[in-house]
Amino acid sequence: MPVSAPVRAAVVGTGGIVTGSHLPALRELHGRVRLVAAVDTDPARLTAFRELAGDEVHGYGDLAEMLAAERPDLVLLGTPPALHAEQARAALRAGAWVLCEKPLCLSLAEYDAIAAAEGAEEGGPYASVVFQHRYGSGAVHARELLRSGELGRPLVAHCQTTWYRDRAYYSVPWRGRWATEGGGPTMGHGIHQMDLLLHLLGDWAEVRAMAGRLVHDVESEDVSTALVRFADGTLATVVNSVLSPDEVSRIRIDCADATVELTHLYGHSNDDWAYTPAVHARDDERRTTHWRTPAADVPSSHAAQLDGFLDAMEKGVRPPGSGTEARRTLEFLAALYKSAFTGRPVGAGEIGPDDPYYLAMHGNHPDWAPKEQ
Repeated sequence: MPVSAPVRAAVVGTGGIVTGSHLPALRELHGRVRLVAAVDTDPARLTAFRELAGDEVHGYGDLAEMLAAERPDLVLLGTPPALHAEQARAALRAGAWVLCEKPLCLSLAEYDAIAAAEGAEEGGPYASVVFQHRYGSGAVHARELLRSGELGRPLVAHCQTTWYRDRAYYSVPWRGRWATEGGGPTMGHGIHQMDLLLHLLGDWAEVRAMAGRLVHDVESEDVSTALVRFADGTLATVVNSVLSPDEVSRIRIDCADATVELTHLYGHSNDDWAYTPAVHARDDERRTTHWRTPAADVPSSHAAQLDGFLDAMEKGVRPPGSGTEARRTLEFLAALYKSAFTGRPVGAGEIGPDDPYYLAMHGNHPDWAPKEQ
């Protein structure tokens, strides 16, 4: 059923991602959405958030209490990853649509449980993941060019998330642990670039991967690499790291007629996209002019994604970044981990309910699964 504007929204968790990204997005779209409630188990943090957001935002220490009292149309989840699946299901059962920080959940099993809690009929409610790099004018333009064949057939791609995180970063108790974060940079950092790569190129077919725990004393990996074959034959490399002093996020796709490249760190605008024509295409000015990013510059952001999400709510249709699209990205991560830990290639659709990697990204592998305390 469509949801009328202004949409009544609640945030769950009032830490940095909510105050720094979700709250500005809500303010930017204030004519379409109104923040009515916030939930946090830390009373001091909740009070500080309400002082920032405004007294009209009601505060709660419990999600169930908030859902019963406020009946929000939309719930924005900004809590630690281990809480996402249960909170998403609770919000969906209460009739609220859900926009959740990545990862939406820690396994394919959890994802399928969330999907089962979505609206049985067309019209929602639905749950979607915050994949803001799909949004913004540069990404929309690149996807249109790639999907239309305007750049020629995609042939070779590279997806790079090489960041740096020090020991203090992992002093936060839930980081670096399978049960609370779901994985290392593959799950918690590179997921954005990998999702964007899949968004641009479509279905993947096979993954061959490696992972290592090279520096940090954590349960999960601190670096992973992969070779990927896409359904259309495109070959790609993927690198995810938290060991890299020179930090960069990059996607490069070499097509028959041009190379498209995105280079940024935590967000992109039109200037971060570059198109290099192949030798045989350089004199076709009409064509290469069309490749340039559009004049309107909409940066990737939580606001850009929320705007599209609100469109879906008002139309009563499934929002982007949900359903089979979101599951495809999570399945890709599970396949990367399975390939890295077993040493063999993993194909799309291989990980079913009887597979240990369906239940957890570590797959109970003896070298990677959490040790009993």
